[in-house]
Amino acid sequence: MTKVISSLRYSKEHEWVQQLEGNRVRIGISDYAQKALGDIVFVENPAIDDEVTVNESMGTIESVKAVSELYSPVSGTVVTVNEELEGAPETINEHPFEAGWLVEVEMSNPEELDSLLKEDEYQAFTNEGEE
Repeated sequence: MTKVISSLRYSKEHEWVQQLEGNRVRIGISDYAQKALGDIVFVENPAIDDEVTVNESMGTIESVKAVSELYSPVSGTVVTVNEELEGAPETINEHPFEAGWLVEVEMSNPEELDSLLKEDEYQAFTNEGEE
């Protein structure tokens, strides 16, 4: 069973979003995504001060199986990057919701959060893919 956290929002590209203070959010990939990817060996995140746009590529994640695009679930400016992943990308497999987060973004349009999936909606979405 895939772990889903009720306080987070999810994109259909399997990124999660945690609302922090103000318009700042933390972004990572879901448990479902890390399991589908398998052993993660490299992450290319955007740089601090990069602009990201909702549903557009903001980097890549490489596993032993494939290289996949990372899509931004919100628009805004990257304010923090999880530099720990450079030397330990497998952290995403081990702790996708904790130490395995990717970036923090100062959102330019907080209303975009409303279009993301809630826990039950994301669970139903991932269950469809498993049938």
